[in-house]
Amino acid sequence: MKLRPLKFIISGGGTGGHIFPAIAIANALKARLPDAEFLFVGAEGRMEMEKVPAAGYKIEGLWISGLQRRLTLSNLAFPFKVISSLLKAKRILKDFKPDAVIGTGGYASGPMLRVAANAGVVTLIQEQNSYPGITNKLLASKVDRVCVAYENMDRFFPKQKIVMTGNPVRQDILNLDGKKARALEQFNLNSDKLTILVIGGSLGARSINQAVSGILKVLSDSNVQLIWQTGNAYHPKAVEDLKASGVSNFFVAPFISRMDLAYSAADIVVSRAGASSISELCITGKASILVPSPNVAEDHQTKNALALVQKGAAMLIKDQEVGSGLAAALKKLIESEEVRVELSLKISMLAMPNSADLIAGEVLNLLNKRNV
Repeated sequence: MKLRPLKFIISGGGTGGHIFPAIAIANALKARLPDAEFLFVGAEGRMEMEKVPAAGYKIEGLWISGLQRRLTLSNLAFPFKVISSLLKAKRILKDFKPDAVIGTGGYASGPMLRVAANAGVVTLIQEQNSYPGITNKLLASKVDRVCVAYENMDRFFPKQKIVMTGNPVRQDILNLDGKKARALEQFNLNSDKLTILVIGGSLGARSINQAVSGILKVLSDSNVQLIWQTGNAYHPKAVEDLKASGVSNFFVAPFISRMDLAYSAADIVVSRAGASSISELCITGKASILVPSPNVAEDHQTKNALALVQKGAAMLIKDQEVGSGLAAALKKLIESEEVRVELSLKISMLAMPNSADLIAGEVLNLLNKRNV
């Protein structure tokens, strides 16, 4: 008698930090179980509705969003969205009949994981940050397993459910060996200069962009070169500032799709401190300056960054101080190979490159225990 293929629902989204781990987990499960069936559940109108099909997976959307911190029409609709999403999640569960449901955070994972847990389906959530989002905190008491990327998470989750797995990252970033020459050619850069990579997330970061614009001449005079992801909104201003400064060997783009090549070229990285970004920096082993976004729940990016800084694995500049502090921090790294090497070694020690496979293993272990 041939057993039917296993079925998995993976729910999460809203940002790349929830979507890319979800896709990585699906890929890891598919590598182990080529015949498995997958269905993603996201939030209507959010980026997962585009990114997940592009990765080759089916997705259904729920009418759900988060609560705003002020009184809005959207908040008035919130109870109706929750009811609608719970009802649709129940229908999806009944129609698809998954063996396990995995959540990576974000609005849509709340209704889907709650319905699955209440129905007795194997459930697992993956928390990327050192300070968990409200969805995962609410789900933790109901699910079977909680996979985390930081120590001391028993402050938020039941200790007996926690497994340290790290954060899954995009496959192309896991191995950068032999890519540097191609990367420098891709960005039209010189092999005899230090390269600084500036990334403020897919939408860009105004404070970081303004700080970089203010030190373009300083960077050029320091004999370094730049790869600068600005986000769409700031790109025209960045191009204008580059022309005005008269510098060369600086690559600027609104968005960089080949981040593996950007990391390969980089000696120093200036970045926000989202969980996915930090995981990528650990795996690529880059000397990093972290500028946490102040516009996130519970200031969790600062907490993410401090987890590295306290281990001597990164430098931190507060968002409100980046305009005055970025030049000095970069100067320290540019002038000292010893400091760069030390940061690189210490951040590399925190990497968990097999994270997606560890999470896939936890899902299958839960299924095996359930079926014993």
